[in-house]
Amino acid sequence: MRGPVLLPGQPGFAAECATYNLLNPLRPALVVGASCSADVRAAVRFAGGRGMPVAVSATGHQVRQPAGDAVLITLRRMAGVTVDAARRTAWVAGGARWQEVVEAAAAHGLAPVNGSSMTVGAVGYLLGGGLSPTLGRTRGYGADTIRAAEVVTADGQVHRVTAENVPDLFFAVRGGKGNFGVVTGVEIDLFEVRRLYGGAIYFAGEHAHEVLHAWRDWVVSLPEQMTTSVAIQRLPPAPELPAPIRGNFVVALRVAFLGPAGEGRRLVARMRAAAPVLLDDVADMPYTEVGRIHSDPVDPLPYVDRTTGLRALPPEAVDALLAVVGAGSRCPLTSVEIRALGGALDRQAEVPNAVSSRGLPFVLFGFGVGPAEQAASLSVHLGYVVDTMRQWADERTLPNFLSAAEATTPAEVRVVYGADLYDRLARIKARWDPGNMFRMNHNIVPDIPIHADASRFQLDRDVLAASEPSSDKASALGDPGSA
Repeated sequence: MRGPVLLPGQPGFAAECATYNLLNPLRPALVVGASCSADVRAAVRFAGGRGMPVAVSATGHQVRQPAGDAVLITLRRMAGVTVDAARRTAWVAGGARWQEVVEAAAAHGLAPVNGSSMTVGAVGYLLGGGLSPTLGRTRGYGADTIRAAEVVTADGQVHRVTAENVPDLFFAVRGGKGNFGVVTGVEIDLFEVRRLYGGAIYFAGEHAHEVLHAWRDWVVSLPEQMTTSVAIQRLPPAPELPAPIRGNFVVALRVAFLGPAGEGRRLVARMRAAAPVLLDDVADMPYTEVGRIHSDPVDPLPYVDRTTGLRALPPEAVDALLAVVGAGSRCPLTSVEIRALGGALDRQAEVPNAVSSRGLPFVLFGFGVGPAEQAASLSVHLGYVVDTMRQWADERTLPNFLSAAEATTPAEVRVVYGADLYDRLARIKARWDPGNMFRMNHNIVPDIPIHADASRFQLDRDVLAASEPSSDKASALGDPGSA
């Protein structure tokens, strides 16, 4: 091992296990700070030899379970991006953040199908589908841009996975998240984009009715080069926020247009006229500044969140949402956002993959920030929002947007992916991870067939037992204090 191997209580253990959401800490039996693929192989083989599950974290933004009896592999040391400008591709290491990828690509006049936050791990985003607030409606999901992946599977072997050499695993990892192995790097397509017309326009929250109804009408006729979302926000009095919106109740309109700036201004003019503007940050910008469109928080914070796909957004749905999050609702949530999808996000990738949300016109995502003692109350209000929108909801949604409290059972995960896609993934899982080593996530359980044994049928009970998350099971390492 070139990277550190740490047990609970040892110096550096807590920092190595740190998460972005302070309400979802990781408490593994052992953490391995991988610095190369060989480290990952060693950690997976160690876990496999002891029947331990494996959890994976790059930037700490999403691991569903606390990983109490697991080996946690962190990939943050495996950063780095290599751009092949001639082929318009980039090799992205498992721990690289979007900021690194965007800057490396921009040096060649290119851009990836990145997410809204520049501090999120690129590979984890891509494996979960990847909804881009800039290139999504023109280029599809981030997973669609993956050309190859390096995967360490449950048997400790390293595979270079492409559509030609390992087609089933290539299908599954692109949208199936971390259910099929540790992805230590991916090769992705890049696109010729140097600048865009984008940013955010903020309106007072009291004008939410006018803004949301105008936005609902506006998105219907937008070209695919325009990507947009709208969020009702109750912002903290943080000094880094501009004075007009600091500590205020606002509606944030986010836009990104890939055409000429003049055409972008013409398209956005209709929304600028929807209500009095508090702050207008929409302008022509270099692609390296795309993070300012959403201005996602950079530092870790405590929060709870929920999401749902929407199959429609009629006027009555907007009114229902405003009743629970608008002015006079006493809603404590920090943000409730609706993203408009469509365009290339509806079209299957050239090489089909496991992205489950094609055809969804909208997705809703809400979160509330507060310490642990406020989590229950915030969760209740998130439940109000989701329940209010249920009659317009779709059972499918974006796996990357799922919180730790959502899709906690195989049956619920099956609903998120849809029955046919989930069943296909479960069969692939049975081939590559029959013992369900990679289960500290929104888990796809391997579809182990019933087999004949002494003239009777039985299930492989060891596999089924491994499929159930354990809570206070004794560590397979014994007492860490004795190490």
